[in-house]
Amino acid sequence: MEERIVAVPRSGFDSSSRTFHSLRPYVPLPPPDRRLSFAAYAFSLLPSPLPSHPAVVDAATGDAIFFADFISQVRSLAAALRSEVGLAKGDVVFILAPPRLDIPALYLAVLSIGAVISAANPASSSAELDRLVALSDPRIAFAASHDAAKLPSHVATVLLDSPRFRSFLDADAGGRVEEEEVEQSDAAVIQYSSGTTGMVKAAALSHRNFIAMVAGFHSLRKPAEELRGRAEVTLLGAPLFHSMGFFFLMKGLALGETTVVMGGRGGVKEMIQAAERYRATAMTASPPVVIAMARSPETVGLTALEYVTCGGAPLPEAAAMRVMRRFPHVQIRQGYGSTEAGGISRMISKEECHRVRSVGRLSQHVEAMLVDNATGETLSVGQTGELWLRGPSIMLGYVGNKQANASTFDARGWLKTGDLCYFDEDGFLYVVDRLKELIKYKAFQVPPAELEHLLQYLPGVADAAVASYPDEEAGQIPMALIVRQPGSKITEVEVMDFIAKQVAPYKKIRKVVFTNKIPKTPSGKILRVELRNHPVLKSSRL
Repeated sequence: MEERIVAVPRSGFDSSSRTFHSLRPYVPLPPPDRRLSFAAYAFSLLPSPLPSHPAVVDAATGDAIFFADFISQVRSLAAALRSEVGLAKGDVVFILAPPRLDIPALYLAVLSIGAVISAANPASSSAELDRLVALSDPRIAFAASHDAAKLPSHVATVLLDSPRFRSFLDADAGGRVEEEEVEQSDAAVIQYSSGTTGMVKAAALSHRNFIAMVAGFHSLRKPAEELRGRAEVTLLGAPLFHSMGFFFLMKGLALGETTVVMGGRGGVKEMIQAAERYRATAMTASPPVVIAMARSPETVGLTALEYVTCGGAPLPEAAAMRVMRRFPHVQIRQGYGSTEAGGISRMISKEECHRVRSVGRLSQHVEAMLVDNATGETLSVGQTGELWLRGPSIMLGYVGNKQANASTFDARGWLKTGDLCYFDEDGFLYVVDRLKELIKYKAFQVPPAELEHLLQYLPGVADAAVASYPDEEAGQIPMALIVRQPGSKITEVEVMDFIAKQVAPYKKIRKVVFTNKIPKTPSGKILRVELRNHPVLKSSRL
């Protein structure tokens, strides 16, 4: 679907097509048939001369890289990836690393030659990485030496802390690197998502997906006269492999901002201290971080902070109100997005931030539809249904998973989010519930099905289910409901330790309840609606 200007009322609902449209100012995109990588697009937005402030700062070390040096590194890396590594257009590059100053340059170098980024959490276990590698089928991997041993042995790996990689950064690119003829529709990034059915999937996103999202932010940037020579500084709380962290890093580089990278290191206190040290004007934060900000005495000095972008999980209304009362000069801009659909909606002004229960208005270029799951009827303003999406930020599809693609997209290209939502009369979107059963732990997605599968292998367990349990700090935590085998005396600690050894820390089971039966359908599927009525879960909502 191509972008078009549609005249709609203040709700954004077009009654003739039964669709909701963005109320944001229309932003033209490059013609879709124009060959253009995201890297080339990002560099085209930078001013000349280049900004004199840092492009990226490592909050942990204080090290920084400036735009001129950053672009030089991208060009050197691109040349080395071709000549020394032998990468070609379409090759997948698996990247497993903690936050480092050379990772942003590696990302854009990979994109500039038409190769595909596949970044993963360095805290992942070997078994988890085996699954991710099998899905993405990388040509080569880049990893820090202390993480490389977890990768499958058949994947050739370049160590990021080796002299070889340092030589790539300093390679003579021979002037300007010739851009690969990349189509905007070509895959740019593979990001991992649990999608709508629980097990991990590899979502392929195109160069145009990121071009469309960045174009929306670029259109709303502050004018130069308002900045008065100051740099916009964003403190990035999300890790660089995370879909939110990756996008905001790319956005900051394209818009000539300074991005301060935390990468998930340190707690709220460290984030606040970094925000003050670098005079951050913006932050990205998950709901638990926003909640903690309202309580922390460290937040008194955040005089430069203008807004916090909050996403990844629902922010409780009471928490949003507490933060707004404590920091009347700081906007809490809630947003809603997904790996598969990019940035779906967000808030962009102080007035919008007062709709604390909403997740903002539809972003530029996004078209939405609400569908009644039982009847297939398309719904209107104020009616709750499954949110379907269409637009240039929607993923290409899941790699090598026809079944998941068939269940996620309809015949006209609409992506089914699995979320129950409604729009109000002013075009604000509200997420009511999730059809998909992902657990949101500190903005990370935890698929219950994956943990349930592992629990079946634990001696002493006859049956198991995993559900979300509310937690004020984390939002939700994974809770296991366990049916013991006759005579078994397996304990809560044994269950938690068994899972902890096999998964990344954010997927750990953090509460265990022993029960007599797991509610299931005749075909053996867990009845999650009934599961939520378990006495322990029911009492947690009282």
